[in-house]
Amino acid sequence: MIAFDTNLEIRLASDTRDNRAACRLRYQVFVEELGGDGHLVDHVNRLESDRFDPYAQQLILVDNRRDVDNLDHVVGVYRMLDGEGAKRAGQFYSDTEYDLTVLKDSGRRLLELGRSCLHPDYRKGTALFMLWNGLSEYIRRHDIEVLFCVASFFGTDASVYATHLSYLAQNHMTPPELLVTARPKSYLPMDPVPADAVSRAVVMPTMPPLIKAYLRIGGFVGDGAYVDKTFNTTDVCMVLDATRMNPRTRALYDTAGGTV
Repeated sequence: MIAFDTNLEIRLASDTRDNRAACRLRYQVFVEELGGDGHLVDHVNRLESDRFDPYAQQLILVDNRRDVDNLDHVVGVYRMLDGEGAKRAGQFYSDTEYDLTVLKDSGRRLLELGRSCLHPDYRKGTALFMLWNGLSEYIRRHDIEVLFCVASFFGTDASVYATHLSYLAQNHMTPPELLVTARPKSYLPMDPVPADAVSRAVVMPTMPPLIKAYLRIGGFVGDGAYVDKTFNTTDVCMVLDATRMNPRTRALYDTAGGTV
């Protein structure tokens, strides 16, 4: 049985303060911590946003002990963009890095996840689990079939992560019917290290937590990595067929409360 902090609440951002607080946390993580930037980043007010935000919803983890007026109450974020939102925006965010044609032509209900982040003080507790629980509830309510996102390694020197990328490509490649591929102009091969030189016991302890979380619930990676110089990251595209989730795994992520 997992014990959850009763001061934490998972829900959709419901007003301007919620959304600005989510963008404040995104600024703290992606700009101040990771060194990212962007055309719509507001350095004066310390808010990270982009052109997709008006078409998306933000799933937020709120600590009710923290100051709402100072936009300090949001300690976890997941931005969610569905197919209808992507149509209004003209594309999914991930379209800039990966060819998503196979997903968009599948006829299935898609949900793109993005800007996932946690406040540093909440990374060792159950906060990520609670975000996943809220996401699971949203998926169930909206009959989402396929989830996808870009997930990141810190830094733009992909050679540092050669073994990690090789492990992902060799053991967790997406099935052909959902396989997305990095855009040709930025395609970076993911398997430079021979399989006999790649050890799960070596790579998994230092695999980014978000990627590990996707793998744990049955996620796969697309073909090719992408170096995102704007966000100072090396990205992979994670794809999850929600209809194929192991029932025991789904039950695990459905155990906490929250209204989404």
